[in-house]
Amino acid sequence: MEQKVAEKRQRISTLGQIGLQQFAPYLMNRIMGRYNATLRDDFRKQGLTIPQVRTLAVLSVTDGVTVNDLSVYTVIEQSTLSRTLDTLEGQGFVRREQGVTDSRIRHVFLTDDGRAEFARAWPAMHDAFEAMFDDVDDAEYAALIATLLKMLKNIRKHDI
Repeated sequence: MEQKVAEKRQRISTLGQIGLQQFAPYLMNRIMGRYNATLRDDFRKQGLTIPQVRTLAVLSVTDGVTVNDLSVYTVIEQSTLSRTLDTLEGQGFVRREQGVTDSRIRHVFLTDDGRAEFARAWPAMHDAFEAMFDDVDDAEYAALIATLLKMLKNIRKHDI
């Protein structure tokens, strides 16, 4: 059965044949666009942007990562991330430290103020997450996560 589905996907050659409602990249982009738009107003009230909160979120889970790895985890281009880090550092939410073995490498850490700021942003993120998965049961959610992890493995260019 899986082979027949894969063969059918290979025979479809145009977006028109697939259709937007069956084209997973379109749906994923639309979902994340709506999720970010939902949060943008809440974050703006805190004086934060989506990239800033995304950076705080990643650091709240994986503190002390290199700027390169942070760019991958946050899905933010390095030039934008650099400006984002400049702003967050100026607000006292993050600090950058030189690498011990390589002075060209910078590690980024969340400060106590940054952790508190993310804690203020988290309820809105969690509410939007819950709304997105309303009527999705645990088995469906687990299957989605398993599928997304497989997809990430298939396309990933980094070890993380």
